[in-house]
Amino acid sequence: MTTWAAVAAGGAIGSMARHLVNRWGQTRWMGATIPVGTATANLTGCFIIGLLAGLLASNRIVLPSSWREFVFVGLLGGFTTFSSFGLETFVLGRASAGDAALNVMVHVVGGLLAVWVGYQIGLAGR
Repeated sequence: MTTWAAVAAGGAIGSMARHLVNRWGQTRWMGATIPVGTATANLTGCFIIGLLAGLLASNRIVLPSSWREFVFVGLLGGFTTFSSFGLETFVLGRASAGDAALNVMVHVVGGLLAVWVGYQIGLAGR
């Protein structure tokens, strides 16, 4: 599988998964003050990328470069779009600085924490 095909295939799957999570967030959490679908996708994606990075760093898994491109660039790149985060935070900020600040905290602090937890789990047991 070429790099471009790997990225394209992963991106298509990741984008469809992202759309599914956004739809779930809209229907499940209508009263939420932050975009739940985007938060769910970003935090989940951050955890998964941290876990995989930890597993790779600990040599518990080995992925050929085309599979790394498929997963990291395509699948996770299509699933976690911080461009949506930026626009949604901007829109929230126009209506409520507090909601915008909460949105930033959930995504940035939660995402970094999720990467750290995933990485630690990935390193565990080596």
